[in-house]
Amino acid sequence: MYQQRVNFPAFALSLFFALTVLMTGAVAQQPRVKAPPSSVPAPPVPVLPVLKTVEIFPAPADDISSFEDEEPYLSSRGVLVEALDGRTITQEFADQQFNPASTIKLATALAALRTFGPQHRFSTVVWTNGTFDQATHTITGDLIISGRDPSFHYEHGVMLARELNRQGIRTVTGDLIVAPRFTMNYNSSAVRSGEWLYDTLDATRRPSIATRAWYEARQALSDTASLQTVPSVAVMGAVYVDSAPAGARQLLTHRSSTLVDILKVLLCYSNNFMAERLGDSLGGPQGLRRFLISTAGVNPSEVALASTSGLGINRMTPRVMMRTYRALLSELAKHRLSPSDIMPVAGIDPGTLRKRFTTYPSRGSVIAKTGTLPRSDGGVSALVGQTRAKNGETLLFVIFNQRGNVVSFRRGQEELVTQWQNERGGPAPFAYTPFTLAMRLANTELDAARSSITNEYEPAAN
Repeated sequence: MYQQRVNFPAFALSLFFALTVLMTGAVAQQPRVKAPPSSVPAPPVPVLPVLKTVEIFPAPADDISSFEDEEPYLSSRGVLVEALDGRTITQEFADQQFNPASTIKLATALAALRTFGPQHRFSTVVWTNGTFDQATHTITGDLIISGRDPSFHYEHGVMLARELNRQGIRTVTGDLIVAPRFTMNYNSSAVRSGEWLYDTLDATRRPSIATRAWYEARQALSDTASLQTVPSVAVMGAVYVDSAPAGARQLLTHRSSTLVDILKVLLCYSNNFMAERLGDSLGGPQGLRRFLISTAGVNPSEVALASTSGLGINRMTPRVMMRTYRALLSELAKHRLSPSDIMPVAGIDPGTLRKRFTTYPSRGSVIAKTGTLPRSDGGVSALVGQTRAKNGETLLFVIFNQRGNVVSFRRGQEELVTQWQNERGGPAPFAYTPFTLAMRLANTELDAARSSITNEYEPAAN
């Protein structure tokens, strides 16, 4: 039990603010908005899909005025198929603009790989402004969390508790302060993320979904030693959002899985939140558009972006998407990576392609990114990637559909791909060894406090 610092008007105001953030998705910096946890153990957090997120924020605005007065599209389908050597196999309205939906995440992945590199890890840093008593295992002061890891989840919060326990820390007398841009469980609210972390750190308050995520991650890595103990750090004060105060001392740094592993999860589940967080670090929709123009040879009139996830009204031609996909293949090859290292393999990987191309011998013969917007542009469905045939040929393809039934569009896409495969002897699987996605996101690193702190981890950078 702890002394709870409760001011009822402030508490009511923070509740109102938290609800507003959840409705709008805003993550603006807030002035020390307190959100004290209840002294009564919180009920378990409702079980949500671990790798999906409900989009609670509007798509970022972009300059798409040039598309508003266009004549209606002549076709509801655009197709471009090419051989690896660049030969055009077939095309259909390849220079007409369509809504690419979530296939725009391929452009986001390309920009992230080019900007950060495939082995990049996102940091979450733990600080304190207090003093530590080894005899009582207590920090007298606050615990402060900063970071912009788009994949930070329940199991990572337990990892922080485990490492703090290794340093002898079990109790914090002060508050839990999270930086304005800290997020957890694919939720854009720093306040809500801070509340989740508060409960996850403390074993007496930890929800069952957090415990389950921790066990699954450790088991995926065969880390049985970590399962012999129950990590726990009890923070006795409130939870609020603020930057790390000047003079705070760094305790440890948690480094995410590599960008390649994050992209694999992002693209398999088409996680909009992760794509938007990555996009923010790339300059948002306009930054991504500038990247495509400068690096993929895209004409400014050929692309307009409202988001980096594919939400909203985006515009791209099949030919531009093909250029983007080829640029992604080239970037992967530069690092000795294959498309299956970051994209879903149909019929094998979980997520959007798990139930597509599942019958033998189609299973494993398609590596692709889907795109679905049931209510935008009259219904949008897209499929972009590559397929392999028995004659040894690999075909790259872009299929854009809009203004129709999404289920029918998907059926038509599968019929087209199957036709191209059968014209070349039938489907043939790509060489691929799957790994569980839990293992990919659990492959993180922890560092104790370093003697020298770069600008990336200074409190002022939060």
